[in-house]
Amino acid sequence: MNTAYISTAYLGPIQLYTKLLAYDQICLETQENYLKQTYRNRCIIAAANGPQALTVPIVKPDTLKCLTKDIRISDHGNWRHLHWNALISAYRMSPFFEYYEEDFAPFYEKKYEFLLDFNEALREVVCQLIDIQPQIRYTTDYQADVTADFREIIRPKHEGNDPSFQPVPYYQVFQEKQGFLPNLSIVDLLFNMGPESLLVLQKSIQKDI
Repeated sequence: MNTAYISTAYLGPIQLYTKLLAYDQICLETQENYLKQTYRNRCIIAAANGPQALTVPIVKPDTLKCLTKDIRISDHGNWRHLHWNALISAYRMSPFFEYYEEDFAPFYEKKYEFLLDFNEALREVVCQLIDIQPQIRYTTDYQADVTADFREIIRPKHEGNDPSFQPVPYYQVFQEKQGFLPNLSIVDLLFNMGPESLLVLQKSIQKDI
């Protein structure tokens, strides 16, 4: 079976969702030590003034190392309200935001204790809206030496390390102002392209993987 390993992500980038489509099975890593400043608790959207990072605050672990599955979400800074307002501001003029708005709004009203649970609930909704059915298996131990390992490749500013991903341009609200911004959060693709998101993902996959 064609298997890929990925890490959890908050409204993960388009690159991650091409893996969910390209591989027969996805091993989602739960046993790794949590790393800061990654897509695990951060997504990047296209705001009016350029790329904007939205970061889910986490409770600082008691130990230096903490498994990703044990990371808790912090209520610090009213972040849910801020994230939802940022999404509205960035995408209210996009073709499909109103169509999907009610699917995402509840995630910024309900409190989740664990980051992994929050990310996975969002991923399941996104997969349903795009109409992809990845076979997900959650890891029960950490294996360092695996094939198709995207756990560290899919991270901010590392896109060039993945020849199997070639982002295809699509319509973006602020494209005339700032040009096309590749590999943003999957919601950028979904709000701008709607049902055609699947086609964009398919075209972004290089077949020699």
